[in-house]
Amino acid sequence: MLDLIGRGKAQTCNGTTRRDFLQVGTLGMLGLGLPSYVAAREAGKVDPAKDDHSCIMIFNLGAPSQLDTFDMKPDAPAEVRGPFKPISTASGEFQISEILPQHAKIADKFSLVRSCFHRGAAVHDAGWQMMQTGRLFTGGVNYPHAGAVVDYLRGRRSDLPAHVVLPETMGRGGGNLPNGQAGGFLGKRYDPFALMADPSQPNFQVPDLLPPDSIGQARIDRRRKMREIVEQTMTNFESSETAQLLDGSFESAYRMMTSPEARNAFDLAKEPMKVRERYGMNRFGQCCLLARRLIEGGVRFVTINTFLTVFNEITWDTHGSKPFTSIEGMRDIVAPMYDQGYSALIEDLADRGMIDSTLVACLAEFGRTPKVNPAGGRDHWPQCFTTYFAGGGVQGGRAIGASDPNGAVPAERPAGADEVVATIFHSLGLDLDTELPGPAGRPFPLVNFGAREIHELFS
Repeated sequence: MLDLIGRGKAQTCNGTTRRDFLQVGTLGMLGLGLPSYVAAREAGKVDPAKDDHSCIMIFNLGAPSQLDTFDMKPDAPAEVRGPFKPISTASGEFQISEILPQHAKIADKFSLVRSCFHRGAAVHDAGWQMMQTGRLFTGGVNYPHAGAVVDYLRGRRSDLPAHVVLPETMGRGGGNLPNGQAGGFLGKRYDPFALMADPSQPNFQVPDLLPPDSIGQARIDRRRKMREIVEQTMTNFESSETAQLLDGSFESAYRMMTSPEARNAFDLAKEPMKVRERYGMNRFGQCCLLARRLIEGGVRFVTINTFLTVFNEITWDTHGSKPFTSIEGMRDIVAPMYDQGYSALIEDLADRGMIDSTLVACLAEFGRTPKVNPAGGRDHWPQCFTTYFAGGGVQGGRAIGASDPNGAVPAERPAGADEVVATIFHSLGLDLDTELPGPAGRPFPLVNFGAREIHELFS
């Protein structure tokens, strides 16, 4: 890798060496995408009236059990219904689990889709791909994350990147497959900006926001122009495709690194402690708060990973025994943290007048088995699960679709992964008939042929 500014190094929380902020790889992921947006707008592929719309995708790594959260079956046999009781909600149309009491209070602001499914394998990685891109990676083709597509078609609208992942990209899921959180065939310049830090820590700072200590402002100013750096670094590099990519990307990275607005958006210390505590002084809660600040700062798409891996961490992956999570761990640790952070985010967006232009999409890679296993947990089940949406034009308080009496398969209005992703694009004003520049430059459809948004959410 070509290092453009020096030898400074930083360490991630998992001990791996990070690239300096203005190395080639980082520059490439922060492209402006402005020509793409102008072309898309002129071709009528994006709705200019929705240019202010944004999305926060909360990806519930590990996959919550639909039968223990949003699609309870109180009349089913004990091995199906599980240990929790349903409670009434502000919706009046549906009940949810007693382990999510804060959700119940704001259920008039979000709507459930209880009939989601996908045809990928029952492994985490496959579900991550399906639910974040709308497709399963096959034939060596990596498809772009929904946020990367928004970045390509809309571009950035401030000094901040168009797509940010909090707190960092997903770790391993057991299948050693791509996780779907990248630019895919659109190229690395459309990879998201990953925070790579825990915003709940007292010493929280963004590793890539400020230049390494070894680099003074004068040195940065001297190297602002890409041509000068290339000439000092690598002979004959200027005419290469990489250099042409970096020419626009360097200015983009420089804007973010030196922007007071960008630093302000990431500065959680500017929030009153009462607000921070309302979200929860934990990693997920503070990521939700940071997502709100980033949307206010101009970021178009924020992806929040509730967890980073399904191994040796308390997550939604409730198989019931170690190294996975028990049903008690979900009840006592996962659900309260998640309930607090999500409800605070929705209420805050509503109070600030942001909810109508900000879609909050809560997804997961699949659901859990209809029957409780011998360890007291539930296993992987892509055949039927629940997703839910708030804001961004979604009408709250609805339950769309239905599962069978055991929560095993869709009984009404099945909704595939491609329809879930199409729903996100629709909320953001993208024409679902748009074509992207696919592998080898061939036109590639934005969504699968025939896939459309879940229209019942919006009407």
